[in-house]
Amino acid sequence: MRSNMHIIIRLEIEKAKANIGQIATLIHENDADLVAIDVKKETPEKTIRDITIKVNDEPGQLKVIKALNDSDGVYVKHISDRTFLVHLGGKIDIKPKLDLKNREQLSHVYTPEVARVCNAINANPLLAYNLTIKSNSVAVVSDGTAVLGLGQISPEAAMPVMEGKAMLFKRFADINAYPICLDTTDKDEIIQTIKAISPGFGGINLEDIGSPQCFEIEETLKKELDIPVFHDDQHGTAIVVLAGILNALKLTKKSLKECKIVVCGIGAAGIAITKMLLAAGAENIIGVDKEGSITRDHQYDNKMWEWYANHTNPEKVDASLSEAMTNADIFIGVSRGDILKEEDLKNMAKDPIVFALANPIPEISPDIARDHVRVMATGRSDYPNQVNNLLCFPGIFRGALDARASSINEQMKVAAAEAIAATIGSDELSDDYIIPGVFNEKVVGRVREAVVQAAIDSGVSRKI
Repeated sequence: MRSNMHIIIRLEIEKAKANIGQIATLIHENDADLVAIDVKKETPEKTIRDITIKVNDEPGQLKVIKALNDSDGVYVKHISDRTFLVHLGGKIDIKPKLDLKNREQLSHVYTPEVARVCNAINANPLLAYNLTIKSNSVAVVSDGTAVLGLGQISPEAAMPVMEGKAMLFKRFADINAYPICLDTTDKDEIIQTIKAISPGFGGINLEDIGSPQCFEIEETLKKELDIPVFHDDQHGTAIVVLAGILNALKLTKKSLKECKIVVCGIGAAGIAITKMLLAAGAENIIGVDKEGSITRDHQYDNKMWEWYANHTNPEKVDASLSEAMTNADIFIGVSRGDILKEEDLKNMAKDPIVFALANPIPEISPDIARDHVRVMATGRSDYPNQVNNLLCFPGIFRGALDARASSINEQMKVAAAEAIAATIGSDELSDDYIIPGVFNEKVVGRVREAVVQAAIDSGVSRKI
């Protein structure tokens, strides 16, 4: 049989009721292959074995596990599939750059000679960029309140995601990133903790922090720290969305300034996307949330919605999502699945552009939208034009670190978006290819160059 998944199942077996031969037969009868058996513990009454099997897919895995669970005298204690196996011991490591072999080397990297380096940095703190890991280090900080699609989870449970982010920093931009999961959701404690650890880092990547705290935490840290602070869930998505929109507009031959844009979901990502579009020249953006469009004629308790009302919807359109979609050129959804109707797409302007980014279920299925839109993008990897933050954060931090930037400003973000868009040449551009793939090796380098130049031009670079 063709198999593509390995799983390890730890079984506790009562010897009086079941044996390995019966279990092997059961596995085979449920369309799986027995690969290996390891004894973990043996007593006269019971045996604990790790059974490695091969299955075709996840439904096949569940079928075998159910069959084992239903067997008399057999107890499934633990399951490790390929995903769990790659997490054993964590996904990242720290290694020294110098192989210490003798006392003479030790005296230079540590006591007594290291004191000379400490004194030099103490006299001139900027030397830390030259003489420590600071210049190539980013802290990936989370309070665990908005982790992927899981919502609020414990700091320990958030670690695999932050480790994964650190892996991506290293793989794509050769940046040393450290997962830091905080055991507090108190805004002021988070701010003070990040400030306290900041001397050892060249940048701070805020990750999976819920709204509205994420806005306040980022804004405070940006004011009080002299290193880049970047909430990737907001700005990373916004930068990649702008890159895709810029390329989609090339295909439709429309101007961003003249487009009517509907943004659905006015949370962290929706607000950041709107700010990016405004910075790039958009003028007619209508934000829509559960209660309808956000307009300056209404008062909002949410401070960010007050900002939004005063900077968007110039015609004061008071409408539902469906009403706002009439004659819209662009729809950007960062809300929830299946809220956009086929009729809404029919009411859009000619050659509509739809970014349905809710995960895992988009605001409207590409299969439904296909006949009604010119360009379609989602957050999913199984459809064309995936909006993925991985296209942004490695290159933008690489550029910010190399420029020794004191912040990541709007000019740098727009430059990053334009660089991502430009990696697709005019001869490659198509309705199904407006956003480069995450393994496109040109992306990080081009984003890095654009960000460095933008940091210099906007006066936040400290590189001499």
